[in-house]
Formats: sequence, structure tokens, C-alpha cells
Amino acid sequence: WQDAGADSKDYWAFHSLGFLGNDEVVRKLTPLLKKWPGEGAHARAVQGLDILTAIGTDIALMHLFGLSQKLKFKGLKAQASERIQEIAQARNITADQLADRLVPDLDLDQKGSLKLDYGQRSFTVGFDESLKPFVKDEDGKLKKSLPKPGKTDDSDLAPQAFDRFKALKKDVKAIASQQLTRLEQAMVKERQWSPHDFRVYFVEHPLIVHLTRRLVWSAYDSNDHLLAHFRVTEDGTLADVEDEVYHLDPKGSVRLAHPLTLGSEALSAWSEVFADYEILQPFPQLGRETYQPEKGETQRYELKRFEGKTIASLRLLGLESKGWRRGEAQDGGVFHWMIKELSPERFLYLNFQDGIIVGEPAYIPQQTLTTLTLHSDDSGWGDQSELPFSELSATAFSEIIRDLAPLVDENTNP
Repeated sequence: WQDAGADSKDYWAFHSLGFLGNDEVVRKLTPLLKKWPGEGAHARAVQGLDILTAIGTDIALMHLFGLSQKLKFKGLKAQASERIQEIAQARNITADQLADRLVPDLDLDQKGSLKLDYGQRSFTVGFDESLKPFVKDEDGKLKKSLPKPGKTDDSDLAPQAFDRFKALKKDVKAIASQQLTRLEQAMVKERQWSPHDFRVYFVEHPLIVHLTRRLVWSAYDSNDHLLAHFRVTEDGTLADVEDEVYHLDPKGSVRLAHPLTLGSEALSAWSEVFADYEILQPFPQLGRETYQPEKGETQRYELKRFEGKTIASLRLLGLESKGWRRGEAQDGGVFHWMIKELSPERFLYLNFQDGIIVGEPAYIPQQTLTTLTLHSDDSGWGDQSELPFSELSATAFSEIIRDLAPLVDENTNP
């Protein structure tokens, strides 16, 4: 169908993928959906979303969720988000809870590894702190990569194992980029899980457990009071900072610990534990930069500390990797603000001059920051929606500063 020009009158050939497609189709289709809108084929990409939904496997829905979270084409991203919301509503859960359930186990064993049988020899696949797969032989020796099948290997088992590893690498690469971002944002937004969901989707999940064991978690009671901090050990038990077994309150909740909720003493103690066990973290947690508000700053409706600072336009667009999105383009295809959704009722607006041209962002090389405001909706207009920064938690405030502070080039400040 593609080779014949992808004629719309023959869309039945494309739509048939929804009935006949498998995970390999998903792996080949998703990259096309990411580029089609830029080639004038937005409608085709939208139908591609329907195909992913119709295929409906964990891999398909995982890729659909990924498109809803990170995609440069705003219209298609919104369409993907709508489909995720519809699926979540049909299951009577939130989109975040759906995302927990969409992480495939990839047929890993209970230890989170995979054995590949070549007949006379075998290999074991494990994962590092970034979910990058590594391979060990039967003696536990680390290999640079999985060897290609040889003459002495089983002619059926070895090629199947090799192909399985290639598919695994593709899937894990997509999963890793999603899950690292999702978990870091869960920490920033102080998301909560029930002890049951934490156990099922993190401790007992054979892939996500590799990330779970490399982070510090916090336990709260049913009244949202902090009880303790803990980690997940290699055998799946929970341990406090003294390496004593810890048991969760079944009526309480679990969060990812943030340095500000840990406090300096606990932060130092946990940093020592992780150093002793040589545990590398999937993203900055214990070593994360934190920021405190200046005097009277949180009572204001505008954050002034970045006002008048200049930032290279391309560096400013780097905020997109931290969850910010571009404002609406005005005359000449120029936009003058960026937005970050902190919650359904909290939106940040960062305004700047002289504006960034959508199709040519480097044309105006630098921007001067003007106002940073907090709003109760994403319209960004009018004083009625403005909120004081005291509406934010200490964690949320610190993360705002952490987003912006590294982008300010001191050498270009007036």
C-alpha cells in the first residue's frame, strides 16, 4: 500500500493492520506516526493511532501512551492523549494508573532476567540502571553483545533466541525512555500509590523492578503523614536506612522520595547506603539540586528572579524535554511563551521577548525573560486565573527553579 502511493481509496489495506497486526507491526508503525504529520499526512497518522488502539497489545498501548506524552506535533499528541483517556475511563482508572499497567513484562523471569538458549550454550540477559540490557554467559562473564549463532549452535533454537533478543532491545529502548521520564515526573509531582499497586507494578514487575531497586521510596499513613523512607532489596523485601526489614501500612500510600522530603540528615544517610552498595540511580534523586524561595517570593503572583535574564532560543526550547510546551504561535508564526502543567489546576507561564519563530527557532538567537506566573487554568489570560506561588509545595517550587536556573547564561545577562 505504501509502495503504491498510499492512496486513500485503498485505506482498507492500512486499516487491516488493526485486525491482523502484531507487536512487530507496532514497532514498525510507530516511527512512521512520528514523522507523517511533518510530511503532510496528519490524517494518516491519526488513523495510525486507531490502528495501535485496535491492535491493543501491551506493546501497542505502551507506544500509544508514549506518543501521548512526547511528540513534537501537538495535534497528533492531543489525539493520542484522548485515546489514552478513553481507555483509562473504560477501565475506571486514571491515565497514570493505566500507564502503570501498560509496561509489558517481556516474558522475563521473576528475577527480571531472560535466558536465551542456543542449544549447547546459553546466555542470560539482565538490565542496568537505565534499563539497558546486558548479556552474560553461563560462567557469569559479561559479553560485549549477544553472539550471533554459530555452526555448533542448535539451528532452530539459536536463531529464535537471537531474534528474540533483537526484539527485546527495541522494546526496552522504547520502554526505558518512557519509564525514566514517568518515574522522575512522579517524584516531582509527588504522585502516590497504594501499597498493593506499588507491590504489583513496581516490586513484582520483572522489568520495572530494576529501576525500583535503585530509588528511595517514602511511606505515608492513611492521613498522609510521613512514616519512613525505604528501598527495595534484591530479594524484593523492603529495608530502611539501617537495613532493617520495613513493612508498609496497608491503608497508607507510597511515594518516590524527594531530597526536600528526605531532609539533610536522611539524605546524607541514604546517600551513604547507596554508595556502600554501589547502587547507581536511573535519574538524579539523592544527588538532585534543590532550591529554596527567596524572602517573600512565594507570596507573589510573579516570580522575579529570572526577569531580564537572556537565554539562547535553542536552549529555551530545551525545556520541552522537562515537560514544558510551546505557546500558541501568533502573527508570523512567532510564539512568546512556554507552558508547563504541574497539575490539572496549576499551570506555569514563562513569557519572553522577542519571540521564537516556529519553523526557524535559531533566527532570533536570544530571548529575554519577562514574567513567570502561575495560573489555575491553561488559558493564561486575565488576572482571575493567577495564583500566588504559595499554592505550590516546596518540592514543586524547587523543581521550577531547577528547570530554569541551568538555562540562564550568566555571560549574556545585561
